[in-house]
Amino acid sequence: MDYKEISKRTVGHLYQAHTSIRNSGMDNALIALAELRISQLNGCSYCCSFHSNELREMGLEQSLIDKIPGYKHSVSFSTRQVLVLRWADAVTNLTEETEYILKELQQEFPEKEVVELTASISLMNALNRLRISLGDKF
Repeated sequence: MDYKEISKRTVGHLYQAHTSIRNSGMDNALIALAELRISQLNGCSYCCSFHSNELREMGLEQSLIDKIPGYKHSVSFSTRQVLVLRWADAVTNLTEETEYILKELQQEFPEKEVVELTASISLMNALNRLRISLGDKF
């Protein structure tokens, strides 16, 4: 189903929000990292492919991209990357760790970036669900 065409205005607003987040001043590689992790958690094959390619284009090594599913058991990620991945997991799954991770995020990131990152995570969850339930299967 061509949901983007069928509901141009509504879906268009979602993509406008995505563009706004990407233009917020936050490191786009961190946003794309979160978007890939969310897509992995939700099982959106199209989005996994898209964000993996995007991260490669941003200069992230393939070997690091390959380690994202096991990031908790890796020393290859920076402190900021680990926090972003943990936050993506917590917000996507609404875990009990959310409050604790938020405090850690607030020590590492300005409030605006915490809000932009959280909005990005929430939005990517919505976009994954649209793609999985109404989009073409890849």
